[in-house]
Amino acid sequence: MPVQLSQRDMSDLKAQGFSDSEISKAVGELNDEELNGAYNQTQNRTTTGNPNASYSSFGSRASDDIARWQLELNDILEKAEHMLKGDIIVFENGKTFWRDNPDPSKNTLNKSGVQLCMKLLSMYVNRNTILADYTDEEIRYKVLDFGKRLNDLIFLKYDEMGMDTEEKRKEYASLVGAMTDIVHSAYARAKDGQERESYRKMISVAQNSQGGMMGSGVTVNAQGGQPRTRGLLNPMRYIAGKYV
Repeated sequence: MPVQLSQRDMSDLKAQGFSDSEISKAVGELNDEELNGAYNQTQNRTTTGNPNASYSSFGSRASDDIARWQLELNDILEKAEHMLKGDIIVFENGKTFWRDNPDPSKNTLNKSGVQLCMKLLSMYVNRNTILADYTDEEIRYKVLDFGKRLNDLIFLKYDEMGMDTEEKRKEYASLVGAMTDIVHSAYARAKDGQERESYRKMISVAQNSQGGMMGSGVTVNAQGGQPRTRGLLNPMRYIAGKYV
């Protein structure tokens, strides 16, 4: 997700002594690194593991960074996709993994139906959502809007999506309800900007536990008497621990 600075962020950085050109250059460097990292992860992704396992297009990335893991929603989307596909959980050789339904004719949705549902769901369940700042009223409106959109989508395309029997259409309401609950949980994390504030605090705690040093840099004094490290190449890395 591209780095976007609020007016408060700009004021904090300037209070630390950084100029507009330094801030602009730092933002550009961070965005370039994120793009390069995403590209390399895509190029290096493999499908090693159980040959009989069913894979998801939202496979989670392993990470030992709890702050970044907090914002990684692929595990939620991955589970939703497996459930929509009708996959089943199996346990073999001490490992748990998803496997294709042995009777695919009973799957509620076909491949096209799963893709349509996941396309809509992924537009709502992402970092932009949980790091936003919404009121209760805004959350209720947005979740209701999602439920209506999903309901209309299935109603207009249920045959095309694989709900071609009366038995499969009995799961219509359950499918809409389950997906709406997933979206509601994502928006609830953004109530009054709580997730954003939690992320800020987690980053700060992580930096403090590491002694505030994450590379070569120059230590500068911040308000409140707490020293912070100004990176030699990218000063924003060590400002309040926000961009690391």
